[in-house]
Formats: sequence, structure tokens, C-alpha cells
Amino acid sequence: MASFSLPNRNLLFGHSSCGSKTFCSKRKVFGPTTIPFKSRAMGTTGFINSGTTVAAAVTGTSSSSATAPPLEIEVREIKEKSKKWLWKGQYSINYFVYHPDDEDKNSGSDTNPPVLLVHGFGASIPHWRRNIRTLGQNSTVYAIDLLGFGASDKPAGFSYTMEKWAQLILDFLAEVVQKPTVLVGNSVGSLACVIAASESSQRLVRGLVLLNCAGGMNNKAVVDDWRIKLLLPLLWLFDFLLSQRGIASFFFERVKQRENLRNVLLSVYGNKESVDEELVEIILEPTLDPGALDAFVSIVTGPPGPSPIQLMPKISLPILVLWGNQDPFTPLDGPVGKYFSTLPSQLTNVSLFVLEGVGHCPHDDRPELVHERLLPWLAQFPAL
Repeated sequence: MASFSLPNRNLLFGHSSCGSKTFCSKRKVFGPTTIPFKSRAMGTTGFINSGTTVAAAVTGTSSSSATAPPLEIEVREIKEKSKKWLWKGQYSINYFVYHPDDEDKNSGSDTNPPVLLVHGFGASIPHWRRNIRTLGQNSTVYAIDLLGFGASDKPAGFSYTMEKWAQLILDFLAEVVQKPTVLVGNSVGSLACVIAASESSQRLVRGLVLLNCAGGMNNKAVVDDWRIKLLLPLLWLFDFLLSQRGIASFFFERVKQRENLRNVLLSVYGNKESVDEELVEIILEPTLDPGALDAFVSIVTGPPGPSPIQLMPKISLPILVLWGNQDPFTPLDGPVGKYFSTLPSQLTNVSLFVLEGVGHCPHDDRPELVHERLLPWLAQFPAL
């Protein structure tokens, strides 16, 4: 089968197979050393990456829970236990909730603030299957399918925007969670969280975790990147072609073929062994729903939305930024990556870690590295 790929479009976001004991016992994990700095937002010490890497073997008997192999939750369990919430009285939104006391073992109490996981473009709740149970040891964990993705509605004719997704997040916090919550997002999910946090207060949003934050709903936002400038005429032509229903349908059918999906995912992940059949199925299944084509076209051709560069200075909440250094979509040497790399020196509420050998979806590419940084950061929040 001939492969088919897109020119640097924010398409799909992936997975990690560290749940395999055989795989985890053999592989090595690379991560950054760090330099402490003071964070007034928490009254504690945070860290930024020093650029020096360290290597350590990961085994099933790691002495630190932060570096232990992630506790995977089955996709089947996620589907069976997911719930529905009616947004604006008309849109069915799929979500999943996991409590600390859901563990069979005595896993402790809900000592950390609740967490809401927000996926990237093309992904859904199961994208977090290697994070939910680990985070759920001390937090109530919510995960949501944004409108147009996963098992949430994909309404015909709906115009998708970053602002609407941000409002969906805020309404979900107000109506379902009903507690100050830490938002954790990947890619466009990160950007939706940034917009939500910039429009909210600590009454709804208590902290922000950004995993390779996108610069916009699509790459038309990153006009300062010379690579995007070169591609702009092609992107405009691409948008025009997608406005033709027949062409859009043909293209979408090609994109969602298994081998093409696998090739895109392989280009996104630093850990190639993470791209397995389960991941491909997680990405593929929602594309078969009615309305999936309309959602794809609307998102790829729509307005890019607000820039995180404009919004980040407005947010005084504690922020943790984790960035895979092998990301082809939002590279560290691009304008968005460069901006986030400088943030700790400009904003005292920001902590940054660069994750070596990790791609666009750090939480699923190498979840143990994300947990190593995220769990201690969450534990710093004082009880309310």
C-alpha cells in the first residue's frame, strides 16, 4: 500500500506501550537534569531544564513511583464506564471519571486537586489510558472527549473554534467537576486549556499543565515560522480543495487508512514502539462516525484561534510545561517552542522541562517521564 501523509499538519496524537513488562524491563529512558528556581505562584521551588541528559533503566521494581512503569487502564473499561453530559442542552459530551478509591488496593485519599485531561486533535479519552490510573492514586481524574472527537457528538454543519472548546471546558468544570481543577492538555487540547485558564479564575481552574502546546487550531497560526511561510500557498490551496465535498471525502478516506495513520503516528513519536495496533484503532474508530468528515474539514480549514504567546502573560496560575524535543509539529526551534522555552525566565509561575527523545505526545510517548515531573508538581498544591 502506498503511504500518504500531510505537509506538517497537526493531525494525530498517540500512545505508549510501557504497560508491557517485557518492553519496560529492557528499554532505557532519557530525561533532563534540572536547575531549581523559586515560584511565587506556589511558594515553592520549581525547575527548568539544564540541557544535560541522564539515562536510567526502567524496571517493574523501580524505587520511585514517579519513574515506575505506568499503570494502564484498559480501553474497554474506559468505554464501559464513560458517562454523558449534555452541553448547552443539545450536544452529548463523552467523559470519564476515575477516583482514588477506585483502586483495588488501599491507594490513599484524594489529596491532590482534581485533574481534567484534554486530548489533542484526532485523539480521545483512551489516549490517556497510561496516565489515568497513575494520576488517580491521589487525584480524582476526569477526561473528556471534545466536541467533534471520540464518542462526543459530531454535529453536522458545526463551526469548530478554539474558543468554543475552551468554553466547553469551563462549562464542564462548572457543571460536572464543581471544584477548582488542574487542566492537563496536549497539543490543541493544551491551547484550549490556555484559553480557558485565561478567561477563568481559581474558582474553576487551579493550575495548568501543557504538553507540547499547539500554536493554533491549525498551522496557519504559526506564520512566523519560515517553514510555515513556505507552505502557506499550499495550505491555502489545501483549504480550497477541502471545501469541495468530493475531494474532502476522498482525502479523508485516504488519511484514515490504517497504514497511513500508522505512518503519521510514527512521524510524531520519539518512541516508535509506542505505535501499535491499539493506538491505531483508538485514532481510527471515531473517524468512522457520522460527522467526522465535517469536523475534520472545519478544524483544518477554520480560524487558528488565539495565540498562546498572547495569552500566557495573562495567567497567574501555576503552570507546568513539558515539551518533547523530537516534536515535528511544534518543534523547540519553532516560534512557539522558542517562546515556551524562555517563559521560566519571564514568568515566575511557570516550570519547564524538556523531555529528551520524546515526540509530540509526551504523556503517551513516554508516560513515565511525564509522571516523574507531573506527580511532584501536583503534590505541591495546598489543600483547600
